[in-house]
Amino acid sequence: MPDVAAKLSVLRAADVLLGGGVIAYPTEGVFGLGCMPDDDAALLRLLILKQRDPGKGLILVASTKKQLDDWIRPDGSAIPDVDPGRPTTWIAPAKDHVSSLVTGDHAGLAVRLTSNPTAAAICDAVASPIVSTSANVAGERVARNRIVLRRKFGALVDFIVPGDCGPGRGASEIRDLATGKILRARAA
Repeated sequence: MPDVAAKLSVLRAADVLLGGGVIAYPTEGVFGLGCMPDDDAALLRLLILKQRDPGKGLILVASTKKQLDDWIRPDGSAIPDVDPGRPTTWIAPAKDHVSSLVTGDHAGLAVRLTSNPTAAAICDAVASPIVSTSANVAGERVARNRIVLRRKFGALVDFIVPGDCGPGRGASEIRDLATGKILRARAA
């Protein structure tokens, strides 16, 4: 029965996202807040509830490289395959149509292939990458368990997707796709 419940939760999350909503969901290391990356109203709502500076930009997570084709420019550098124990976010050149609410003040776009099965299933259900930003108000601690997540965001998001974080721990490492340079080290 848990598989049926998980599938129904993913379908509900997809319905909420495609309807312009904001969800909270498990990622590799922490719970995330997300919406569709082409929905400016949902992006603004997410930034407001997180109290995040729009200039910082947001991350897109995808289950496959193909889901990122409409979002990043091919520049000769391919995003490496997923390493489940080492989630890595890559800064890649953004296509011209990508909203500045996603890129922030940057020319590049932060993307990650997710190894979290729930996050990947959500991306597959909407056939698109989704926005992923840590479930916290800017400057505060990240929600690392469902109790804290519900307390902080239960009334603010449209759906909290059941599931567990993993297989990573903490925030992902961030690297420049073209150079491989580490821009943020992996969190402990």
